[in-house]
Amino acid sequence: MTTICAAAAGFALVLTGCGSSDSDRDRNVSVVGTGEVRGAPDILNADLGAQVNAGDVSAAVDGVNAKAKAMADAMVNAGVQREDIQTSQLSVQPEYAPEGRNITGYRATNSVHVVVRDLSKASAVLDAAVKAGGNDTRISNVSFDLADNSTLLTDARARAFEDAKSRAQEYADLSGLKLGEVETITESSNGGNTPMYRESAPTSDFALEPGQQTVSFTVQVTWNLK
Repeated sequence: MTTICAAAAGFALVLTGCGSSDSDRDRNVSVVGTGEVRGAPDILNADLGAQVNAGDVSAAVDGVNAKAKAMADAMVNAGVQREDIQTSQLSVQPEYAPEGRNITGYRATNSVHVVVRDLSKASAVLDAAVKAGGNDTRISNVSFDLADNSTLLTDARARAFEDAKSRAQEYADLSGLKLGEVETITESSNGGNTPMYRESAPTSDFALEPGQQTVSFTVQVTWNLK
């Protein structure tokens, strides 16, 4: 009978089978494999809008709605599809005097999430929005992403499994056993995104660098040892 007991911190693996049974099912190796693939992003996501301060609620709301509409129209004219612009936040907050008791006015915010599917137009789209919103423009987040990462995930999954199998084979060889059938597979993935720009005040002439998108995959596989 072969008895196997081993653990390696940092490698996320465990060998089990430290019992008295001679059954092959009692001897297994569980190993975590990782796979990573990089690809070029093909869409840009942005969260932006306008913020207007006024002495009363109606003026603040009317003002911010007008700015938000102008910004949305400008982005459409710059090449964004209208259906790729979605309202993400509407808010109206009172503003107080320094002593914190009397209301001196109201602050209204109207923000949208926009998806730019043609990266060659991304800089022009953001610049058009900023010019339309003027000093009331607010940009909270800009990031690049993949519209469809299924191909990269497939490649990363295959690399993760091969990594796990290679590790398991090494431990089988070290223990003088053979790698048998797969008993269990547990997987997780991370498509990730690439944050590029965060700013609360308006700027123009955006210089955007899409970089590379990393898709990673982790798989834990348990093999029977025989």
